[in-house]
Amino acid sequence: MKIGIVGGTGGMGEGFALRWCANHQIVIGSRDKNKATEVANNYMKIAQDFYKDKMRGNVSGDNNFDLAKDLDILILSIPYETINDTCSKLSQVVSENCIIVSPIVPMKWEEKGFTYIPFEEGKKTAAELVADNFKSRSRIVSAFHTISESKLKKIELNLDADTYICGDDLSVVQKIKELSSEIQGLRPIYLGQLSMTYQAEVLTPMLLNGAKKNKLKNPGLKLV
Repeated sequence: MKIGIVGGTGGMGEGFALRWCANHQIVIGSRDKNKATEVANNYMKIAQDFYKDKMRGNVSGDNNFDLAKDLDILILSIPYETINDTCSKLSQVVSENCIIVSPIVPMKWEEKGFTYIPFEEGKKTAAELVADNFKSRSRIVSAFHTISESKLKKIELNLDADTYICGDDLSVVQKIKELSSEIQGLRPIYLGQLSMTYQAEVLTPMLLNGAKKNKLKNPGLKLV
């Protein structure tokens, strides 16, 4: 598959690229194409050294909007505040068959801890806001919110964690579940329709508050 990652030069983008390039064609995006290309070359060196002759895919770089053409899956590794601006532009170039994945968490830091913006300010969830910008809501999936960025980038690590997925079309959800399962130790758990995405998104500020106040390092979540 061809997978694009908008904001792919950040930590989560790095982790996804390194994990999935073993089997897929990955295109990471940045506002600066030259930066994306340079970072992609670095990812390739790391991946080739790790996977060696088992590597079947590759990593390349492009700007955030040109990469969206002719993709099977598009990962939005962007801030909540930029969703409308970024997605309104992406919607003009992305294929109708492309699956759009939101790992975005609307949260902020306050003195009392990390808070979830939709609850605190009455705003929409990230996935609902993403869906507002594309023609087909059924192609939008919410996933990958509670994964430790630090652990994801260390491709030799088994994550031993769950990722919680929401989406309206079960066939689309199934494709993301299969992609999730390619990451060592990551188990996909389906929560329900896209309207249930708040249940997945709100887990991240909860997890970060627990980690900060109890001195836990890079925790994940798993249903047992």
